[in-house]
Amino acid sequence: MSKQIINNKVLIQPSPVLSFAFAKGMLIHMRPYLMFISGVAGLAGMALASEVALEYAAFAILFLPFFLGYGFGQALTDCFQIDTDAISSPYRPLVKGEISVRSVLVVSLLGLLGIGAVLISFNLNNILWAVLTIAGLATYTYFKKNFWFAGPFYNAWIVMLLPIMGYMVVSGTDLQSVWGQKLYQLMGLSFFSYANFVLIGYLKDITADRSSGYHTFPVRFGWDAAVWVGDAFALLGIVFCWLAIQPYELNVSLLAFVAASIIAIAGQLYAHLTKIKKEENSAFPISATVRSFILWHIAVILAYRPNWLLFCLAFYLLFECVLFFRPEKNQI
Repeated sequence: MSKQIINNKVLIQPSPVLSFAFAKGMLIHMRPYLMFISGVAGLAGMALASEVALEYAAFAILFLPFFLGYGFGQALTDCFQIDTDAISSPYRPLVKGEISVRSVLVVSLLGLLGIGAVLISFNLNNILWAVLTIAGLATYTYFKKNFWFAGPFYNAWIVMLLPIMGYMVVSGTDLQSVWGQKLYQLMGLSFFSYANFVLIGYLKDITADRSSGYHTFPVRFGWDAAVWVGDAFALLGIVFCWLAIQPYELNVSLLAFVAASIIAIAGQLYAHLTKIKKEENSAFPISATVRSFILWHIAVILAYRPNWLLFCLAFYLLFECVLFFRPEKNQI
């Protein structure tokens, strides 16, 4: 990034793509603390194919694309939401002009295409889900801005595709035979737990979204109504997770399920009972939706792959560390 002064005005020149400044700015938009969401969703799908043994190298090659997927997808959607981010998240590099929209768009799309290529190389049938995912991310902002009922559902169906792709890359299953009860239950868990994250996440942007003309559910109906709908989503997350981990060995898996459910309920109660129902008090309810999403999916993973326990422990602890060091404490 460089600055020029023209007519007593400071003009910021966006950093070139091949620079440390761009990489740093891109990383901020990728939200590393949220990449654990796509990582664990894809990993849960991989775990479902428990009959297939995975070598360490194959595990890493398959897991990394899922982990990075959220980052590139989030950076892509940020390119279309600078208007509301300018009010709610002025620290972000795109808002400040430190990196250009064009550069972020290109890098994000190339990243998503690369991820899709890896997943398709393991199972050609994943081409359908890869195309739908990229198309969904590119069009999400339009639905979020214009349809109050669409935002959480539209974002959630994209995340719901990750367990399908995770299952397919490990199992090698085709499109006709992939469907089964356990996969449906995992898809339900991913859909409703992520829809709750999206809906409760809108609470931090009510003022900015209203000022920018975004017709989100909280803008249209208010804080309390959004939290009540979030209660239903959280309950459905609990139900689908419980169904997904039955009738497997429930020792550590059950602990993860109980922890996730307690955290989800605590976040919803806080959102209901807080006296000041404004953006600054939304951080805990939002973080609760992220923690519960991750732990519910870990419960499913451990139900099918208990030998992945150490990885899951390290994964979750790393998530908490990255979340703690996020650049803006009021933003999740």
